[in-house]
Amino acid sequence: MTEQVKTISARQAWEITLSDPRALLIDVRSSMEYLFVGHPRGAIHVPWIDEPDWVINRNFVTDIRKLALGGLKESDEDVPILLICRSGNRSLDAGKVLIEAGLKNVFNIEQGFEGPLDENHHRSTLGGWRYDDLPWEQC
Repeated sequence: MTEQVKTISARQAWEITLSDPRALLIDVRSSMEYLFVGHPRGAIHVPWIDEPDWVINRNFVTDIRKLALGGLKESDEDVPILLICRSGNRSLDAGKVLIEAGLKNVFNIEQGFEGPLDENHHRSTLGGWRYDDLPWEQC
């Protein structure tokens, strides 16, 4: 069976960070989003796509491997890698690349930090980390 990115809710991700001190909560959004929109408390910023060129970070897998160093094994007990973006799309793409690179125990936080757009084109009203009132901060 091929390893896949596991999809979890923001609440499940928070519980993993509380129960497993090895867990890496990685915010893959752009630098501007991370700084000014806010981010989960304790999240490490490793952009998947970033300004000014808006291209995929060619060092993404290497950056994650460095963060997880010592927690990567040849088993399903690898350090949990929890990925979050705005709504769950970029983090899913980033997770798939990590799986293809041989990492295991990769999770996508389904509705991301801000959740989906509502009927008024607003975020954080239907789901996501902030909607769930989980700890977050901003600069």
